[in-house]
Amino acid sequence: MASLLQGRLPVNQDVLLMQKGTLMRKVRSKSWKKLRYFRLQEDGMTVRHARQAGGRSKASFSISDVETVRNSHESELLRSLAEEFPLEHGFTIVFHGRRSNLDLVANSVEEAQIWMQGLQLLVDFVTSMDQQEWLDQPGWLSDWFQRGDKNQDGRMSFEEVQRLLHLMNVEMEPEYAFQLFQAADMSQSDTLEGKEFVEFYKALTKRAEVQELFENFSADGQKLTLLEFVDFLREEQKEGDRASDLALELIDRYEPSDSGKLRHVLSMDGFLSYLYSKDGDIFNPSCRLIYQDMTQPLNHYYINSSHNTYLVGDQLCGQSSVEGYIRALKRGCRCVEVDIWDGPSGEPVVYHGHTLTSRILFKEVVATVAQYAFQTSDYPVILSLENHCSWEQQEIIAHHLTEILGEQLLSTTLDGQLPTQLPSPEELRKKILIKGKKLRTLEEDLEEQEEEEELKTELEREREAELELESQFESETQELSPRSKDKNEKIADGSIPSSSLLFQKCKAILCPALSSLVVYTKTVSFYNFTHSREHYRFYELSSFTETKAKSLIKEAGNEFVQHNAWQLSRVYPSGLRTDSSNYNPQEFWNAGCQMVAMNVQTAGLEMDLYDGLFRQNGGCGYVLKPDFLRDTQSSFQPERPISPFKTQTLLIQVISGQQLPKVDNTKEQSIVDPLVRVEIFGVRPDITHQETNYVENNGFNPYWGQTLCFRVLVPELALLRFVVKDYNWKSRNDFLGQYTLPWTCIQQGYRHIHLLSKDGTSLHPASIFVHICMVEGLKGDES
Repeated sequence: MASLLQGRLPVNQDVLLMQKGTLMRKVRSKSWKKLRYFRLQEDGMTVRHARQAGGRSKASFSISDVETVRNSHESELLRSLAEEFPLEHGFTIVFHGRRSNLDLVANSVEEAQIWMQGLQLLVDFVTSMDQQEWLDQPGWLSDWFQRGDKNQDGRMSFEEVQRLLHLMNVEMEPEYAFQLFQAADMSQSDTLEGKEFVEFYKALTKRAEVQELFENFSADGQKLTLLEFVDFLREEQKEGDRASDLALELIDRYEPSDSGKLRHVLSMDGFLSYLYSKDGDIFNPSCRLIYQDMTQPLNHYYINSSHNTYLVGDQLCGQSSVEGYIRALKRGCRCVEVDIWDGPSGEPVVYHGHTLTSRILFKEVVATVAQYAFQTSDYPVILSLENHCSWEQQEIIAHHLTEILGEQLLSTTLDGQLPTQLPSPEELRKKILIKGKKLRTLEEDLEEQEEEEELKTELEREREAELELESQFESETQELSPRSKDKNEKIADGSIPSSSLLFQKCKAILCPALSSLVVYTKTVSFYNFTHSREHYRFYELSSFTETKAKSLIKEAGNEFVQHNAWQLSRVYPSGLRTDSSNYNPQEFWNAGCQMVAMNVQTAGLEMDLYDGLFRQNGGCGYVLKPDFLRDTQSSFQPERPISPFKTQTLLIQVISGQQLPKVDNTKEQSIVDPLVRVEIFGVRPDITHQETNYVENNGFNPYWGQTLCFRVLVPELALLRFVVKDYNWKSRNDFLGQYTLPWTCIQQGYRHIHLLSKDGTSLHPASIFVHICMVEGLKGDES
């Protein structure tokens, strides 16, 4: 297999040296630092480690698991060991999902650079490959080959192939498996090598259901002409008037044969490539871009929000880390939480108060936010401050925010004028907003700023006049002009307000310097909706525990909807969730709540839904709410919706599955019995699910061919979740993979759904193949 790789994977001096192996320290904590021998395998796609060179090795990670490689200056752990190891010798491997980072320390700067540069080269290569290239990539197949090649002699006997089939989740008749084996064994050596194994794999993954579909539209069964492909796109894929132009684009993009491209025809291989690509995905490619209007007021959007962002574990004794902020911001969070307490040496710290969670410096959190705030999205980040600090340390907080964030920090209104509504995400691009308590109203702030500017201007004019007089009369001394002196006296006696005097009169424990940094996101206590309407302003917002928000939805759902049409709301998990578990965010979105804060470090159904909603609109962290949730006079009732004109019926034919993962990859003999569960989340009447039957002993290419039917009252709020499970009659069915997306981003027709793990990471190449059909109105209605 290795020989096949050299022409496909990028190979340079760094990669070659990585394949020879390097002895490095694996660092888990200040006390756990152990030497391990790391080596990139010949496939160029997997790294293994052993206690020493030549020792028994085990898999460490796959290149496809790696998100990026960071230098040690960005690692809290490696920085804490700077006296023991030179920082330049260390680096951090960051994985997709919630897998912990891997900190390594090499013996020299040169060795560290070899691994950092080599790994990043391979990661960039893998990231640039699309799904079909992955399937064609020998390096990926090499991983299977090595797992099946038990004696590691570079060849695979039929016995080893049978073992591999179990590893790949395939239960196959030995006779049929032997036929495929013999057909691929071109050298007649009774073993498979390199290209022979690739041919065996292609025969194994042949898609009969796709071949049948292809032949239904192909006159000769060999190719789709341009007109035949246009018919398929128009009739099945519901591409409408754009089908003709799209057909040409897709043939040019996915037909592997140059002659086929010239003749504008699509082969079976090209057809399968299209179906397996992003264009053939259930998720509409146009929704992967920023496609929504981003010029509406901030309160008109759902905002990707994190709770206790600093935690990477539970809320009692878990670890606090800037890594929590890095991961949240890189996955699109636009509102992160910072709990700040007095720290030693006058430096505020961040942690979960009155618990055993570890502590990090506030200034490190701010520096991290400054670095990562806009790497994923240019739209504004809201720093939700939970301030528990003394006056003195609040001044330090204000200082750090101002000095570290610089131009990124929004410290006054955009144009210096009093706004009539919240600015839009577009207007706030690349800005960081502070959410917190404020001593006064925005009007009072702006009024005082105006008075101070007028006073400053007048004093400057008078000073200029004095300088002119000094120059004119060459006087050695000059007293202040009476007017100027009078002005200063008025400030001193309080006739003219100054910020310091006004703040002192407030006699509050909130520091004026910190208060002044809160502009459009001032937090206020919530009493009831009438009180908010009568006493609060559009730039003031309230936070609700999940329990309070649920009771408000139940008791006054329509009022909550109207409230959220003019003011921001933040919902956060109950304090009883000490394990950092999550609530279902859907019911709060149904009421128009914008900042539904989640423990993003905790995987599960709730985060699947969250990721599903924010997967659209370019993953920018802002999703425009439906029009009926942006209207202050809305009659929408989230608990009892009436939406007869927008009701839709969804027909889903669950056709087949491809290379589903095992529940436990360590058990060679366990082969899954997969079923597909389709779930709808939305307003209460729309919440439902249906399941296919299970397929016995086949996780490799199971076929279901079952059609499920759903009726949805409010499609604008619905999310569709596909879950693949392993049937288990003894207990609950085991989770294999899932994919969640907004109803409004579904593509009709024959589509692949590429599955994700519990962690939200790709389970490539695992997928399910479906046919989607949407019908306006209720199925069977005369309307």
